[in-house]
Amino acid sequence: MNTEPVLQIKDLTVSFRIKDEYYPAVDQLDLTINKNEVLAIVGESGCGKSALALSLTRLHDTKNTRIDGGLIFKGQDLNKLSPGQMNKIRGSEIGMIFQDPLTALNPLMTIGRQIEENLDYHTTLSKKEKTKRIYELLEHVNITNPERVYNQYPHELSGGMRQRVMIAIAIACRPSLIIADEPTTALDVTIQSQILDLLKQLQAETEAGIVLITHDLGVVAEMADRVVVMYAGEVVEVASVMDLFNNPMHPYTRSLLASMPGANAGQDQLHVIHGRVPSLQNIPRGSCRFSERIPWIPQTAHAQNPQLDEVSPGHWVRCSCYQHFHFEDEGKGLVMDGVAGAK
Repeated sequence: MNTEPVLQIKDLTVSFRIKDEYYPAVDQLDLTINKNEVLAIVGESGCGKSALALSLTRLHDTKNTRIDGGLIFKGQDLNKLSPGQMNKIRGSEIGMIFQDPLTALNPLMTIGRQIEENLDYHTTLSKKEKTKRIYELLEHVNITNPERVYNQYPHELSGGMRQRVMIAIAIACRPSLIIADEPTTALDVTIQSQILDLLKQLQAETEAGIVLITHDLGVVAEMADRVVVMYAGEVVEVASVMDLFNNPMHPYTRSLLASMPGANAGQDQLHVIHGRVPSLQNIPRGSCRFSERIPWIPQTAHAQNPQLDEVSPGHWVRCSCYQHFHFEDEGKGLVMDGVAGAK
Protein backbone atom coordinates (compact mmCIF):
# COMPACT_ATOMS: atom_id res chain seq x y z
CA MET A 1 0.00 0.00 0.00
CA ASN A 2 1.23 3.47 -0.92
CA THR A 3 2.03 5.63 2.12
CA GLU A 4 2.28 8.94 0.27
CA PRO A 5 -0.17 11.27 2.08
CA VAL A 6 -3.01 12.82 0.09
CA LEU A 7 -4.75 14.49 3.03
CA GLN A 8 -3.57 15.05 6.60
CA ILE A 9 -6.29 15.81 9.14
CA LYS A 10 -4.86 17.55 12.19
CA ASP A 11 -6.82 18.09 15.41
CA LEU A 12 -10.07 18.53 13.47
CA THR A 13 -13.11 19.58 15.47
CA VAL A 14 -16.49 20.13 13.81
CA SER A 15 -19.04 21.81 16.09
CA PHE A 16 -22.71 22.54 15.48
CA ARG A 17 -24.61 25.36 17.07
CA ILE A 18 -27.61 24.37 19.18
CA LYS A 19 -29.33 27.50 20.48
CA ASP A 20 -26.37 29.64 21.56
CA GLU A 21 -23.84 26.87 22.26
CA TYR A 22 -21.50 24.93 19.97
CA TYR A 23 -21.20 21.18 20.49
CA PRO A 24 -18.49 19.06 18.77
CA ALA A 25 -19.81 16.33 16.47
CA VAL A 26 -16.22 15.49 15.46
CA ASP A 27 -13.77 15.95 18.31
CA GLN A 28 -10.01 16.51 17.86
CA LEU A 29 -9.57 14.00 15.07
CA ASP A 30 -6.14 13.19 13.59
CA LEU A 31 -5.88 11.05 10.46
CA THR A 32 -3.84 10.65 7.30
CA ILE A 33 -5.33 9.43 4.01
CA ASN A 34 -2.76 8.00 1.64
CA LYS A 35 -2.57 7.77 -2.12
CA ASN A 36 -4.14 4.59 -3.54
CA GLU A 37 -5.73 3.74 -0.16
CA VAL A 38 -9.32 3.08 0.84
CA LEU A 39 -9.80 4.39 4.36
CA ALA A 40 -13.16 3.31 5.77
CA ILE A 41 -14.90 5.35 8.49
CA VAL A 42 -17.45 3.23 10.36
CA GLY A 43 -19.90 3.70 13.20
CA GLU A 44 -23.60 4.01 13.95
CA SER A 45 -25.72 6.93 12.82
CA GLY A 46 -24.89 9.95 14.95
CA CYS A 47 -21.22 9.06 15.47
CA GLY A 48 -19.93 11.91 13.30
CA LYS A 49 -19.15 10.15 10.02
CA SER A 50 -21.09 12.41 7.67
CA ALA A 51 -20.10 15.51 9.64
CA LEU A 52 -16.50 14.51 8.96
CA ALA A 53 -17.18 13.87 5.25
CA LEU A 54 -18.78 17.28 4.70
CA SER A 55 -15.99 19.02 6.61
CA LEU A 56 -13.38 17.56 4.24
CA THR A 57 -15.08 19.35 1.35
CA ARG A 58 -16.18 22.36 3.43
CA LEU A 59 -19.83 21.91 2.55
CA HIS A 60 -21.21 22.65 6.02
CA ASP A 61 -23.56 25.54 6.69
CA THR A 62 -21.08 28.14 7.94
CA LYS A 63 -23.73 30.02 9.93
CA ASN A 64 -24.29 27.12 12.31
CA THR A 65 -21.06 25.16 12.03
CA ARG A 66 -17.57 25.88 13.35
CA ILE A 67 -14.58 23.95 12.01
CA ASP A 68 -11.25 24.08 13.83
CA GLY A 69 -7.98 22.29 13.07
CA GLY A 70 -6.07 21.61 9.87
CA LEU A 71 -6.91 19.86 6.59
CA ILE A 72 -3.57 19.71 4.79
CA PHE A 73 -4.11 18.84 1.13
CA LYS A 74 -1.17 19.09 -1.25
CA GLY A 75 0.66 21.43 1.08
CA GLN A 76 -2.20 23.84 1.78
CA ASP A 77 -4.70 24.02 4.61
CA LEU A 78 -8.20 23.76 3.16
CA ASN A 79 -9.64 25.46 6.23
CA LYS A 80 -7.66 28.61 5.43
CA LEU A 81 -8.76 28.91 1.80
CA SER A 82 -11.32 31.44 0.62
CA PRO A 83 -14.64 30.10 -0.76
CA GLY A 84 -13.41 30.85 -4.28
CA GLN A 85 -10.15 28.97 -3.75
CA MET A 86 -12.04 26.02 -2.26
CA ASN A 87 -14.42 25.94 -5.22
CA LYS A 88 -11.45 25.40 -7.54
CA ILE A 89 -10.37 22.34 -5.55
CA ARG A 90 -13.81 20.89 -4.80
CA GLY A 91 -14.96 18.94 -7.85
CA SER A 92 -11.55 18.92 -9.52
CA GLU A 93 -8.94 17.65 -7.07
CA ILE A 94 -11.43 16.40 -4.46
CA GLY A 95 -14.49 14.49 -5.65
CA MET A 96 -17.60 13.80 -3.56
CA ILE A 97 -20.04 10.90 -3.95
CA PHE A 98 -23.16 11.72 -1.95
CA GLN A 99 -25.34 9.30 -0.03
CA ASP A 100 -28.57 10.00 -1.94
CA PRO A 101 -28.05 10.81 -5.63
CA LEU A 102 -31.73 11.64 -6.15
CA THR A 103 -31.45 14.64 -3.83
CA ALA A 104 -27.85 15.49 -4.85
CA LEU A 105 -28.68 15.69 -8.56
CA ASN A 106 -30.65 18.62 -9.99
CA PRO A 107 -34.08 17.29 -11.08
CA LEU A 108 -34.45 20.05 -13.70
CA MET A 109 -31.20 19.41 -15.56
CA THR A 110 -30.26 16.61 -17.91
CA ILE A 111 -27.54 14.19 -16.89
CA GLY A 112 -25.23 15.46 -19.60
CA ARG A 113 -25.59 19.06 -18.49
CA GLN A 114 -24.91 18.18 -14.84
CA ILE A 115 -21.63 16.47 -15.72
CA GLU A 116 -20.80 19.29 -18.11
CA GLU A 117 -21.16 21.86 -15.31
CA ASN A 118 -18.17 20.34 -13.54
CA LEU A 119 -16.13 20.39 -16.75
CA ASP A 120 -17.22 23.99 -17.46
CA TYR A 121 -15.87 25.17 -14.13
CA HIS A 122 -12.62 23.22 -13.97
CA THR A 123 -11.46 22.72 -17.58
CA THR A 124 -10.97 24.68 -20.80
CA LEU A 125 -12.35 21.96 -23.08
CA SER A 126 -14.38 22.95 -26.12
CA LYS A 127 -18.06 22.01 -26.35
CA LYS A 128 -17.24 19.08 -28.61
CA GLU A 129 -14.46 17.89 -26.32
CA LYS A 130 -16.72 18.12 -23.27
CA THR A 131 -19.44 16.07 -24.94
CA LYS A 132 -16.89 13.43 -25.89
CA ARG A 133 -15.55 13.42 -22.32
CA ILE A 134 -19.07 13.00 -20.88
CA TYR A 135 -19.76 10.00 -23.13
CA GLU A 136 -16.42 8.51 -22.04
CA LEU A 137 -17.27 9.05 -18.36
CA LEU A 138 -20.69 7.45 -18.70
CA GLU A 139 -19.16 4.45 -20.45
CA HIS A 140 -16.43 4.33 -17.80
CA VAL A 141 -19.01 3.91 -15.03
CA ASN A 142 -20.62 1.07 -17.03
CA ILE A 143 -23.64 2.97 -18.35
CA THR A 144 -24.75 1.52 -21.65
CA ASN A 145 -26.12 3.81 -24.36
CA PRO A 146 -24.51 7.01 -22.98
CA GLU A 147 -26.05 9.08 -25.80
CA ARG A 148 -29.53 8.33 -24.45
CA VAL A 149 -28.61 8.82 -20.79
CA TYR A 150 -26.92 12.13 -21.69
CA ASN A 151 -30.36 13.60 -22.48
CA GLN A 152 -32.30 12.01 -19.62
CA TYR A 153 -33.29 13.50 -16.27
CA PRO A 154 -32.47 11.96 -12.85
CA HIS A 155 -36.03 10.73 -12.25
CA GLU A 156 -35.84 8.66 -15.45
CA LEU A 157 -32.95 6.58 -14.11
CA SER A 158 -32.82 3.76 -11.57
CA GLY A 159 -31.07 4.21 -8.21
CA GLY A 160 -28.02 2.33 -9.42
CA MET A 161 -27.82 4.42 -12.60
CA ARG A 162 -28.10 7.66 -10.61
CA GLN A 163 -25.27 6.53 -8.34
CA ARG A 164 -23.14 5.80 -11.40
CA VAL A 165 -23.84 9.31 -12.64
CA MET A 166 -22.74 10.69 -9.25
CA ILE A 167 -19.50 8.75 -9.57
CA ALA A 168 -19.01 10.06 -13.12
CA ILE A 169 -19.37 13.64 -11.83
CA ALA A 170 -16.96 12.93 -8.96
CA ILE A 171 -14.21 11.54 -11.23
CA ALA A 172 -14.76 13.89 -14.20
CA CYS A 173 -11.61 15.90 -13.45
CA ARG A 174 -9.52 12.95 -12.23
CA PRO A 175 -9.34 13.92 -8.51
CA SER A 176 -6.62 12.62 -6.22
CA LEU A 177 -9.06 12.29 -3.30
CA ILE A 178 -12.61 10.91 -3.39
CA ILE A 179 -15.05 11.17 -0.46
CA ALA A 180 -17.75 8.49 -0.70
CA ASP A 181 -20.51 9.04 1.88
CA GLU A 182 -22.59 5.85 2.21
CA PRO A 183 -22.44 5.30 -1.59
CA THR A 184 -24.45 2.04 -1.56
CA THR A 185 -26.97 2.55 1.25
CA ALA A 186 -30.14 2.77 -0.86
CA LEU A 187 -29.17 0.10 -3.39
CA ASP A 188 -30.07 -3.57 -3.55
CA VAL A 189 -27.36 -6.14 -2.98
CA THR A 190 -26.64 -6.84 -6.66
CA ILE A 191 -26.31 -3.16 -7.61
CA GLN A 192 -24.31 -2.49 -4.44
CA SER A 193 -21.76 -5.09 -5.47
CA GLN A 194 -21.49 -3.54 -8.94
CA ILE A 195 -20.92 -0.06 -7.49
CA LEU A 196 -18.22 -1.36 -5.14
CA ASP A 197 -16.50 -3.17 -8.01
CA LEU A 198 -16.64 0.07 -10.00
CA LEU A 199 -15.03 2.06 -7.18
CA LYS A 200 -12.24 -0.50 -6.85
CA GLN A 201 -11.65 -0.41 -10.60
CA LEU A 202 -11.50 3.39 -10.63
CA GLN A 203 -9.11 3.47 -7.70
CA ALA A 204 -6.79 1.00 -9.41
CA GLU A 205 -6.76 3.20 -12.52
CA THR A 206 -6.31 6.59 -10.83
CA GLU A 207 -4.51 5.67 -7.56
CA ALA A 208 -6.77 8.14 -5.79
CA GLY A 209 -7.18 8.03 -2.05
CA ILE A 210 -10.76 7.13 -1.09
CA VAL A 211 -12.47 7.97 2.18
CA LEU A 212 -15.37 5.52 2.44
CA ILE A 213 -18.04 6.50 4.97
CA THR A 214 -20.27 3.54 5.84
CA HIS A 215 -22.07 1.65 8.57
CA ASP A 216 -21.91 -1.61 6.59
CA LEU A 217 -19.08 -3.79 7.85
CA GLY A 218 -19.51 -6.13 4.89
CA VAL A 219 -18.62 -3.22 2.59
CA VAL A 220 -15.62 -2.45 4.81
CA ALA A 221 -14.37 -6.03 4.59
CA GLU A 222 -14.58 -5.96 0.80
CA MET A 223 -13.22 -2.49 0.13
CA ALA A 224 -11.00 -1.07 2.87
CA ASP A 225 -7.26 -1.08 3.43
CA ARG A 226 -7.53 0.64 6.82
CA VAL A 227 -10.51 1.18 9.10
CA VAL A 228 -11.34 4.02 11.48
CA VAL A 229 -14.07 3.29 14.04
CA MET A 230 -15.87 6.39 15.33
CA TYR A 231 -18.12 6.65 18.35
CA ALA A 232 -19.82 9.83 19.64
CA GLY A 233 -17.49 12.07 17.62
CA GLU A 234 -14.24 10.35 18.61
CA VAL A 235 -12.01 7.81 16.94
CA VAL A 236 -11.96 4.75 19.20
CA GLU A 237 -9.94 2.37 17.03
CA VAL A 238 -7.74 2.51 13.92
CA ALA A 239 -6.28 -0.61 12.28
CA SER A 240 -5.68 -2.35 9.00
CA VAL A 241 -8.77 -4.16 7.78
CA MET A 242 -7.20 -7.54 8.58
CA ASP A 243 -6.24 -6.51 12.13
CA LEU A 244 -9.65 -5.01 12.79
CA PHE A 245 -11.58 -8.11 11.75
CA ASN A 246 -9.16 -10.64 13.19
CA ASN A 247 -8.25 -8.81 16.40
CA PRO A 248 -10.81 -6.13 17.30
CA MET A 249 -10.00 -4.51 20.63
CA HIS A 250 -12.23 -1.61 21.60
CA PRO A 251 -15.54 -2.73 23.16
CA TYR A 252 -17.48 -0.71 20.59
CA THR A 253 -15.66 -2.35 17.67
CA ARG A 254 -16.21 -5.79 19.14
CA SER A 255 -19.88 -5.02 19.71
CA LEU A 256 -20.33 -3.82 16.11
CA LEU A 257 -18.71 -6.95 14.75
CA ALA A 258 -20.74 -9.19 17.05
CA SER A 259 -23.87 -7.55 15.62
CA MET A 260 -23.06 -8.78 12.11
CA PRO A 261 -25.13 -11.69 10.80
CA GLY A 262 -22.99 -14.81 11.00
CA ALA A 263 -20.48 -13.31 13.45
CA ASN A 264 -21.50 -15.70 16.23
CA ALA A 265 -21.78 -19.22 14.93
CA GLY A 266 -24.64 -21.18 16.41
CA GLN A 267 -26.43 -18.17 17.91
CA ASP A 268 -30.12 -17.73 17.13
CA GLN A 269 -30.16 -13.98 17.73
CA LEU A 270 -27.91 -11.11 16.75
CA HIS A 271 -25.97 -9.30 19.44
CA VAL A 272 -27.70 -6.04 20.42
CA ILE A 273 -25.67 -3.10 21.72
CA HIS A 274 -27.23 -1.59 24.83
CA GLY A 275 -28.56 1.96 24.64
CA ARG A 276 -27.91 4.42 21.86
CA VAL A 277 -25.40 7.03 20.70
CA PRO A 278 -25.80 10.08 22.98
CA SER A 279 -26.97 13.41 21.56
CA LEU A 280 -24.38 16.14 21.09
CA GLN A 281 -25.43 17.91 24.28
CA ASN A 282 -25.23 14.71 26.34
CA ILE A 283 -21.90 13.23 25.26
CA PRO A 284 -19.85 12.42 28.40
CA ARG A 285 -16.76 14.39 27.44
CA GLY A 286 -13.57 13.77 29.40
CA SER A 287 -14.39 10.11 30.05
CA CYS A 288 -14.94 6.93 28.05
CA ARG A 289 -17.92 7.80 25.86
CA PHE A 290 -18.93 4.16 25.42
CA SER A 291 -18.94 3.31 29.13
CA GLU A 292 -22.67 3.93 29.57
CA ARG A 293 -23.45 1.22 27.01
CA ILE A 294 -21.38 -1.44 28.78
CA PRO A 295 -22.54 -0.87 32.39
CA TRP A 296 -21.33 -4.31 33.54
CA ILE A 297 -17.73 -3.12 33.07
CA PRO A 298 -16.67 -1.22 36.25
CA GLN A 299 -15.79 2.47 35.96
CA THR A 300 -12.33 1.69 37.31
CA ALA A 301 -11.62 -0.14 34.03
CA HIS A 302 -11.98 3.13 32.10
CA ALA A 303 -9.29 5.79 31.79
CA GLN A 304 -9.96 9.42 32.59
CA ASN A 305 -9.70 11.58 29.48
CA PRO A 306 -8.82 8.48 27.40
CA GLN A 307 -6.38 8.85 24.51
CA LEU A 308 -5.54 6.75 21.46
CA ASP A 309 -2.68 4.37 22.23
CA GLU A 310 -0.76 2.29 19.70
CA VAL A 311 -1.13 -1.26 21.01
CA SER A 312 0.68 -2.83 18.05
CA PRO A 313 2.21 -1.36 14.87
CA GLY A 314 -0.53 0.60 13.11
CA HIS A 315 -3.24 -0.51 15.55
CA TRP A 316 -4.59 2.25 17.81
CA VAL A 317 -7.20 1.94 20.56
CA ARG A 318 -8.78 4.55 22.84
CA CYS A 319 -9.23 3.94 26.59
CA SER A 320 -7.97 1.13 28.81
CA CYS A 321 -11.37 -0.58 28.99
CA TYR A 322 -10.51 -2.88 26.08
CA GLN A 323 -8.19 -4.77 28.45
CA HIS A 324 -11.11 -5.62 30.74
CA PHE A 325 -13.98 -5.97 28.30
CA HIS A 326 -16.17 -9.03 28.03
CA PHE A 327 -19.71 -9.41 26.75
CA GLU A 328 -22.42 -9.30 29.38
CA ASP A 329 -23.22 -12.93 28.74
CA GLU A 330 -19.81 -14.53 28.45
CA GLY A 331 -21.31 -17.34 26.41
CA LYS A 332 -21.82 -14.82 23.59
CA GLY A 333 -18.12 -14.19 23.00
CA LEU A 334 -17.17 -12.93 19.59
CA VAL A 335 -16.29 -15.65 17.07
CA MET A 336 -14.28 -13.98 14.36
CA ASP A 337 -14.13 -17.07 12.14
CA GLY A 338 -17.66 -16.20 11.12
CA VAL A 339 -16.57 -12.90 9.59
CA ALA A 340 -15.40 -13.53 6.06
CA GLY A 341 -14.36 -11.37 3.17
CA ALA A 342 -11.69 -9.13 4.73
CA LYS A 343 -9.00 -8.66 2.17
